[in-house]
Amino acid sequence: MSRRLRLLVTTVGLAALAWLLLASIERAIALAERFEGLPQGVRWLVGGVLLLLVSLGAAVTVWWLRPRRPRAPVTAPDRTSLEARIAQLRHDDAGVEELRSELTELDRRRASARTYLAVFGEISTGKSSLIAAMVPGAAPASDARGGTTREVTHYETSAWGDGWTIADVPGSAEAGGEARERLARAEALRAHAVVYVCAGDLTRSQAEELRWLGDFGKPLVLAVNKADQWTDIERDQILQHVREQADGIPDAVLAISAGGEERFTRRLADGSTEDVTRRRPAQWQPLRDALRRLLAAGPSALEAQRENAVLASLHERTGERERAYRADEAERIVSRYSRRAIVGAMAAVAPGSDLVIQGALAASMVRALASLYDVRVTDVEVDNLLRQVRMTLRTGTSVVLAVAGNALKAFPGLGTLGGGVLHAFAYALIFDSFGRALAATLAERQALDQADAGERMRELLSEVDASRLRRLADLTGEALRLRHEPSD
Repeated sequence: MSRRLRLLVTTVGLAALAWLLLASIERAIALAERFEGLPQGVRWLVGGVLLLLVSLGAAVTVWWLRPRRPRAPVTAPDRTSLEARIAQLRHDDAGVEELRSELTELDRRRASARTYLAVFGEISTGKSSLIAAMVPGAAPASDARGGTTREVTHYETSAWGDGWTIADVPGSAEAGGEARERLARAEALRAHAVVYVCAGDLTRSQAEELRWLGDFGKPLVLAVNKADQWTDIERDQILQHVREQADGIPDAVLAISAGGEERFTRRLADGSTEDVTRRRPAQWQPLRDALRRLLAAGPSALEAQRENAVLASLHERTGERERAYRADEAERIVSRYSRRAIVGAMAAVAPGSDLVIQGALAASMVRALASLYDVRVTDVEVDNLLRQVRMTLRTGTSVVLAVAGNALKAFPGLGTLGGGVLHAFAYALIFDSFGRALAATLAERQALDQADAGERMRELLSEVDASRLRRLADLTGEALRLRHEPSD
């Protein structure tokens, strides 16, 4: 935009602002005159309403502009309880060697007495170029498909003193790079400090990553790369904006230039052109000074923060493994009791009005699922739950039998065997729906919520998909074959 055009736009804007201000003053005077003409009682009422609105507006403004409390760092559980949970998962063969190796790596790094620094950020922000500048001789391989780094790479250096290890981690926000992003986040938590690299204003995903790092309370520096491409005024404006976006999370926000190669086309005197590649010098002295200040106390003084971050991450990952294990085990429990219900129903020809006559079997399934999710249940609670299930099924018997009958028609080998198979399949559908509903309630609420379990069961009975019917039909057919096979 030219200078004259900027002057014209500014003049028009000031004129519009002045017109709005004069119009507002004129409107305020007119309202004041009308207010004076009102009866005294009405004036008091209108004045009270205006005073209330002004007070509310002032209160909202004060609340909005109040100083924000710093986010409390994530607190990890004690290591003993975490090791006990991991050991239990290992005993149950849930595949937790990765979690155990994380504890081993935690101890190894503590014993090494080295300072670990992770360079973290999105792809193509210059992380690997910064590593090359920080560690002379480091030469990460380039990859034209996206981020340079495809795995975690460690570089040991003595350029800043003895005992430094710098980790170059995969970049985040890469399409299809979820596994590498998990590697990067895990390595960032293992480090004593993190350098987060961006190349300008923070995007929404970068701001979320920064908040995630800040939750663990470890030393954090936000390095705004490619500062050599800006003027001094532009650099100061960008840094100010990034500091506002960072919301006080990093210990320092500074501008750097990681250097690297740049390619351009140069026109020669004879009119021809040539492609030129040249190296831009790195300018990262402010980052070096900030890291020296933050990490001057040494790794032993920072070990507690690092261990808290690693154990907090392990707590989350262990919880995910526990939930996955319990979901698989709940599936096995429900299938086991559904099979038993099928076998127990084979002798009956007509299901009658009460489809839950196998109360002992249903009660055992409730206790098995409650034990799996560490929920204490009393006999009274179990009896009340089964009573509610019976009431639900008395009103929905026709629905259950209709679903069972229609499902068996799709499997001629089963459908021609008569009412005993219908009764057995109905039991399979009931126990499967009841077990799945109860498992979902226990997993989500960590309590025996009868109303929630009943509602989930009604939904499962009324909305049965084809794959579930196929599985229950296979289960019924398997029970039939085992029943009719001669025993040795």
